Amino acid sequence: MSKSTPAIRYAAITFDCQDPAELGRFYGEALGLPVVHASDDFVLLGQEGAAGLAFYRLADYRPPTWPDPAQEKQAHIELGVDDLDEAQAWLLALGATEPAVQPKPDRWRVLLDPAGHPFCITTLV
Repeated sequence: MSKSTPAIRYAAITFDCQDPAELGRFYGEALGLPVVHASDDFVLLGQEGAAGLAFYRLADYRPPTWPDPAQEKQAHIELGVDDLDEAQAWLLALGATEPAVQPKPDRWRVLLDPAGHPFCITTLV
């Protein structure tokens, strides 16, 4: 008798941060995702029945120092956009910041979310 493969599905990516409510607000507005669940230490964005994006309060959270490897980025999100300049301006207005290093600004842009996580906007996806 062979074992069957368990049903496993992607549920969410969770980012550690200092302020889950603020990071949830930023990504919720940026991606048009509503809050599915929230507590003092955790916020989950998404649509019922679909994979989401979550933020967890970590008491000793230290933001990534990208591109300085002192505190690696560990993971980042790639967001597909139609217009790099327009999307960048909107995300900066929401609270993102722009690091000095831009590896290929004609193809993608690196921004930092309000908790310091690097994320990219690209027209390639």
